[in-house]
Amino acid sequence: MPHLKIEYTANLDPQADMGGLCKALAGVVTGLKDDQGQPVFPLHGTRVLAYPAPHHAVADGQPDRAFVYLHLRIKAGRSDAIKKIAGDALLERAKAHFEPLFKTTPIGITVQIEEGVEHYNAMHNNLQTFLAK
Repeated sequence: MPHLKIEYTANLDPQADMGGLCKALAGVVTGLKDDQGQPVFPLHGTRVLAYPAPHHAVADGQPDRAFVYLHLRIKAGRSDAIKKIAGDALLERAKAHFEPLFKTTPIGITVQIEEGVEHYNAMHNNLQTFLAK
């Protein structure tokens, strides 16, 4: 972890580069450092995935209304200060990404961070091997 899931209204697809947003937000997450200058989150565990909602009603249901939900799930153990820094950084980057659209499109953006208590956690991957090359 961290895993960042982006859910958004599909009416943004023609106007917004969601792949670019994923990469930008991954950069935000992997670029966060603690007080000692160490990464807050592991590079090899970072995932950013975006899912469009083809069926939606935002506010009054007009077809141009849009919404973006950023849900960051992290393991327990980070301070509240670090979580606030992470949330603020994600929100600022998302606002910058959508800033051109804010002039013409009604958009809501929400960022939430969930610190999970795991009941079961299993992983299998070879990403660290490839990242080391």
